[in-house]
Formats: sequence, C-alpha cells, structure tokens
Amino acid sequence: MKSRKIGKTIDEIEEGDSLSLTESIEDNQILLYLGLTNDANPLYIQHDYAKNTEYGQPLVPSVMLMGIITSAISKHLPGPGSHVVNFSINFIDPVFHYETLTFKFEVIKVDKMKDVVTISVEAIESTDNEEKRILDAVVMVKPPQPHPIGDDINE
Repeated sequence: MKSRKIGKTIDEIEEGDSLSLTESIEDNQILLYLGLTNDANPLYIQHDYAKNTEYGQPLVPSVMLMGIITSAISKHLPGPGSHVVNFSINFIDPVFHYETLTFKFEVIKVDKMKDVVTISVEAIESTDNEEKRILDAVVMVKPPQPHPIGDDINE
C-alpha cells in the first residue's frame, strides 16, 4: 500500500514560513453548513430578515471562516496530520455572502519543546481600491509526527 504524504514536521517548519489563499463564500457552502449544523439563524440566509438588521444583508457564519483557516492548516501549513490545539480569533468586520477574502498565514513561533507551532492569520477583503482587514487569528498547531520507517500511516 502506498503511504500518504504528511505535512511538515516540527523540524521542517521555520518562523516566517507563510501561505496565502483566496476564498469566495457562496450560498451553496452556507446552505451546506446550515444543514450540517442545524443552525437556523435567519441572519445567515434570510435576505428579508437580514435587510432589516444593522448589517443590511446576510452574514457568513463565523465558524465557516474558522473552518477555512483550519482547512488551510490541515492541507498546507503544516499540512496533513497536523492538529489545531488552540484557536484565538478576532472578527473585526462581518463577512457577507459572495465576498472574496485573502487569508495570509505566517508561522510566528516554533516551539520544539512543546512540539507546537504558532501561526498568525489575517483575512483581507479587497474591494475596488480598498483593502480591509476582516479578521485576525492566532492558531497553535501540533505538526504531524514523523513515523518510524516501516510504519504505514494508512492502516
């Protein structure tokens, strides 16, 4: 059986390692989230309701934004096999449906004693001639563990 690739181990990560990705949030993703979680908050999907709030239009659920962050950590930095152990996030401005956000990740600390890396995350919304910071976060991640030779991580 072929072994799957795991992400970077603690010894392969350095302060300053970075990643940038751009995501647009569409209605189908929001409906999927609402269905999976049974979250019936009208602020997330009911345009008539949201129009009469301070926001004026439906919001993207905050946990979906957190999911984009944890997904990028699982897929890219450190990558497959990593585990989020602490997550602190500040939602600066609401995110509306169809907005495109650029998430910027940077490793700011590598703690080999605790086998944890700390990653700062910033999400930027770009419109016409303006960039606006939407959120910032600090995520502590336990990178994947190296496997002794002969161990098959597929089992």
